[in-house]
Amino acid sequence: MTFPNVTVIGLGLIGSSLARAVQLHIPGVRVTGYDADARVREIATRIKLCDHITESASAAVIDAALIVLCVPVGAMGAVAAEIAGDIPGDAILSDVGSCKESVIEAVRASLPNVVFVPAHPVAGTEESGPEAGFASLFHHRWCIVTPPEGTDVRAVERVLEFWRSLGAEVETMRPDHHDRVLAVTSHLPHLIAYTIVGTASDMEEVTQSEVIKYSAGGFRDFTRIAASDPTMWRDVFLANRGAVLDMLQRFSEDLTALQRAIRWGKGDELFELFTRTRSVRRSIIDKGQDDARPDFGRSHE
Repeated sequence: MTFPNVTVIGLGLIGSSLARAVQLHIPGVRVTGYDADARVREIATRIKLCDHITESASAAVIDAALIVLCVPVGAMGAVAAEIAGDIPGDAILSDVGSCKESVIEAVRASLPNVVFVPAHPVAGTEESGPEAGFASLFHHRWCIVTPPEGTDVRAVERVLEFWRSLGAEVETMRPDHHDRVLAVTSHLPHLIAYTIVGTASDMEEVTQSEVIKYSAGGFRDFTRIAASDPTMWRDVFLANRGAVLDMLQRFSEDLTALQRAIRWGKGDELFELFTRTRSVRRSIIDKGQDDARPDFGRSHE
């Protein structure tokens, strides 16, 4: 099931972590890397991130058995067009984007006959760049594989096994269902975080820096999320706009109900909601998706 040659296009946090994970967990596999940014290629070469760094995307895929697109979702179509003439006939193409339907459409426009098995490792940090990656990023994190209808079953299983070998938990899901699930679990929380931190930034003149000075834990967690890569998240919101707008409408309705409960002093409603949401937090910890230690495992040294 092992791919002898893996090409990683896009050497940011996810791409660089993928390259490191392959080298750690599947020794003997040759990893070729490419990034459109010449400075990133220089850094990747200096830190020996891959076995080989090429000067073009097309050169990176010539001998590849597996090609993983680790670029912002808005750039997937352009990269697919760039490599269209050089992908080996037996190669499998995959990606790591957090939107699937729009990516499938963009890739298919240039590569209608290539075996494409989209995937989304649900892992990351607020850091970016080739030096931010680490091999254990995917350990015990979910990777959702979203094959379009009719995708070769053997190719899907090879991609699933590839992610398993990197320490990830794997699941398959329809592309449209994935986009709705991620809209509420990832995209909407990021949108809320960007909004709250942006509002606080706008208030700085009024509060004379007190928002920053007296930041409580909740606000600090929002700033961590809001520090994520702006290019990636701009593309995510535009690419998954339908599902995001649906979830945002639902959230707005729930927020209005909460506002009404506060205005009319409906303490029982507030208590019921907070009790229910607290149980969600406990479920996430029970599933091993976060740290149960006090203060989210933060160091107090």
